Amino acid sequence: MPLKGPLLALGLAVAASMATSTPDGDAPWRSRAGDAGWSEVKWPFLLDQWGIGKAFRCAAADCGQAMMIYLRPKIGFCNCATGVSDDAELDRVGDVDLIGQRFAPIGDGRPIAVAWMNGRSRAYTVEQRQPRTALALAFNDKCDVVVATVVGERALPPDAERLALAFLNSRMVLRWVEASLGL
Repeated sequence: MPLKGPLLALGLAVAASMATSTPDGDAPWRSRAGDAGWSEVKWPFLLDQWGIGKAFRCAAADCGQAMMIYLRPKIGFCNCATGVSDDAELDRVGDVDLIGQRFAPIGDGRPIAVAWMNGRSRAYTVEQRQPRTALALAFNDKCDVVVATVVGERALPPDAERLALAFLNSRMVLRWVEASLGL
């Protein structure tokens, strides 16, 4: 079996190329699968200093329960030296206050990655008529930050962060991020 070594090398090369690109040649973070189930809806919040953003809804059939994600850029608002690298910066740049003025973190945040950008995510309780949970995610490109807030009709499902990150890494969202940040 003199071909065993070259065939193994070829198989490894093909597997490596599949892990680093999608069928249409884009980087792996540009998958189309992440936007399945999410549909754009009207931005429900009043205009403020950051302008309006994008709002998306995921139906219960696709996300385990109906969830909303609110997404917008904040140009020049991020710590240029460290980005969104700690919970204090996430609390400062996040948009949980859009959901309710009285909120508190549920534990520590954790690092996340969206395409080429790094950031953090953290869960919060938000006091309203019925308490609910919200998930804040923020990730930056140099001094510009993109913030996302995820809410459900009740407590978020355990995989809410995974679902949100898959959506944030979708081709549609990343094209919007690039255009919003002027990349």
